[in-house]
Amino acid sequence: MSEGRASSIAGAVAAKSQLLISVIVVVAALVLLTMGRSAICPCGHVRLWWGVVQSPENSQQLFDWYSLTHLVHGLLFYAAGWMWLRRYPWQARLVVATICEAAWEIAENSPLIIDRYRAVTMAYGYSGDSVLNSVSDILCMIAGFWIARRVPGWLSIVILVSCELLALAVIRDNLTLNIVMLIHPVGAVRVWQAG
Repeated sequence: MSEGRASSIAGAVAAKSQLLISVIVVVAALVLLTMGRSAICPCGHVRLWWGVVQSPENSQQLFDWYSLTHLVHGLLFYAAGWMWLRRYPWQARLVVATICEAAWEIAENSPLIIDRYRAVTMAYGYSGDSVLNSVSDILCMIAGFWIARRVPGWLSIVILVSCELLALAVIRDNLTLNIVMLIHPVGAVRVWQAG
């Protein structure tokens, strides 16, 4: 594909970005529902915040400590888009980031990843996210992307490090440890996370 054609496609994507992002979120929610995910917490309650990680309501409510990791996804996706897709409008880069985040939410709620989380991370009783929580996670990524677009790069780095350190201090987990433990589990880390 020629560079001119790629730019015109990116321009069209940017012009329709709000619609495309809405469609991506709705499609992700529908896929999750067809995978058997609960629309809301199986407990029957919808709460704005749930802060107890080792509980059945974790990853079931609107926001939880892992919302910080999705905010960090947005900061990182913005940086990646700025580095590798800089010639394309930011709206087109946000659409790409939303596709990536929606794909992760679907993968994260597959039996393969749920079982992996249970086996090697601190999420011993993890049963996957509610659709409400997954949609909220995608919106947190969008918020992180928006923040990174609006603030200086150094402040994005401060926010990213702060989110990682806050989650590490409060729940002994964060995006970095999640990635490490999913790819190459470290027994000492798992013992430390368990308290």
